[in-house]
Order: sequence, then C-alpha cells, then structure tokens
Amino acid sequence: MIEVEDLVYEYPTARALKGVSLKVADQTITALVGPNGAGKTTLLRCLAALEDPYSGKVVIDGMDTTHSPREIHARMGYLPDFYGLYDDLTVRRCLTYAARSHSITAGATPKAVAKAAQRVGLSDRIDSKAGELSRGLRQRLAIGQAIVHEPKLLLLDEPAAGLDPQARRDLSALLIALRDGGMTLVVSSHILAELEDYCTEMIIIENGLIAGGKAIKVRDDDRPRYMVALAAPRADLKDFLVAHGADVSEADENHAVIVFTRNQTARAKLVRDLVMAGFEVASFGESSKALEQTYFAQVGHKA
Repeated sequence: MIEVEDLVYEYPTARALKGVSLKVADQTITALVGPNGAGKTTLLRCLAALEDPYSGKVVIDGMDTTHSPREIHARMGYLPDFYGLYDDLTVRRCLTYAARSHSITAGATPKAVAKAAQRVGLSDRIDSKAGELSRGLRQRLAIGQAIVHEPKLLLLDEPAAGLDPQARRDLSALLIALRDGGMTLVVSSHILAELEDYCTEMIIIENGLIAGGKAIKVRDDDRPRYMVALAAPRADLKDFLVAHGADVSEADENHAVIVFTRNQTARAKLVRDLVMAGFEVASFGESSKALEQTYFAQVGHKA
C-alpha cells in the first residue's frame, strides 16, 4: 500500500526527514512513533500528498504523490492532529459536507453518510450538532468525515489525544473494525500505551530517520511476545533461548523478551528446558507491553 524511498524533507531552517525509506502492507495498522519533533507529522503530510519532498519518492497504492495527488486523495482519509468540525452543523450535515467534498454524488450521499455514521457509532446522534458532542464523539465524527468516501488508506495523527480511558478503548475497537473491513491504517503518536491494543507493526522515527531501518513487527497472533524473568542472573540466557528456537528481541542477564509459538506444549517444553539447564525462572508469560519494550530496545541504537 505504501512505499517510501529515500525521502528527504527540508524546512527553511532544518532538515526534518533525512532519507526515510519504508513499506506498509495492506490491511495492517502501523504505529508511527517517536518523540516530539522527530518528524512524524511531516512524514504523515508527505504520505498524504500534502507536502512535496525535497528528494525521494512516496508511492501510495501504486501512484506517486508528486504526480497524482488528487487521485491519491480520492483513495485516502487523513485526520490531522488539529482537526476541524463545524459546531453548528449536525452529524448528518458534517458527513454530508465531507461526502460531497470527496465527489460522492448527491444521490449516493445519504447512503454513504448513513454507513459512515454506523461505522463510527454515531447513528443515534445523527441529528445532534457537532458542538454538542463529547470529546470522544467529536473524534468519532472526525474519523467518520475521513472515511465517508471509503478510502483504502487512513492516516491518523495523534487520534487519542485528550480522550478518556473509555473513549480510547472505543477508538481501539473502531480502528480494528476498519482494518478488518479492508482499510490500511497508519497511526502517529508518542504515547505508546494507546497504540498497544491495535497496532501490529511499528515504525520509529528518531531525528528524522527510521530507527532500525525498517518497520518492526510487534504482534503476531501465532507467535506472540513473552517475557522471561530470572531470579538469578545468567549471562547465557539469550544464547540459550536462541538455541531453543526463540527469536530474542531484547535480553540481559536477568530477563528477555522473546517471540515464540503460542503452542502450549512447546512453551511448556521451553520452560522445562530452562529449569533443567539451571535457570531460576521467576516468571514466564505473554508480554502486555510489546510496543513499549520494542521501542526502548530500539531507541538509542544508531538509526
């Protein structure tokens, strides 16, 4: 869906992107993370064909952003960090405005509006004014405007900023539903906890570069991440785990984060082998913070 090759973007006083290359596969939710000022929003705007790069190439669904921006916009939804809603318009009218702006015909607009409202859970608020909605519902409406034309790609910049815990959970469920419905999503944030529930891959932007040089897979239903913790340090922990079929993403003498099969028999054997080899295993369980662990394992390495 997305291919970026040696992308360079410069502001008058600074180079924001310094030769970024990446790929994003269809029907995935990719987290774009990094500290403030790392270049996340600049990269998103280049992906959205809203900025022309100094050099390099961005290809969206087979089209170059510098040659076919309007065609790309027709296949893309984009929600910026500071999105705008017309507070005096109802949900129906906001979605109608967005639909017509994307060249949906007058005859097809009511059906598109109803479908978008249903997808974002606003069917029961269809005649409420945008200004009367809560922060979480306004966010849903903004996403509804971005998807009313049923894009193949959805770019979201800090979508959960300011949301309460329930609204964040609802947002996670919505994004997963959009992916399962066929969309590809790229979600930018510097808050890792809000991405944990729905992202399968992560791209770390650090000083205008991709840390590690490529997207990192952080979730696999068949091979999840596990945390192994020892009661006593062992310098050979990583080597032992690798020799027994685990992919080690992070390790020291006291613990390791590994990617390993979900098969219970294989996991039980690995724990038994560790104990039989003299490792004092204090805990072994599925990691609940895969994004955070992967992020801090990469940040600080040379990009």
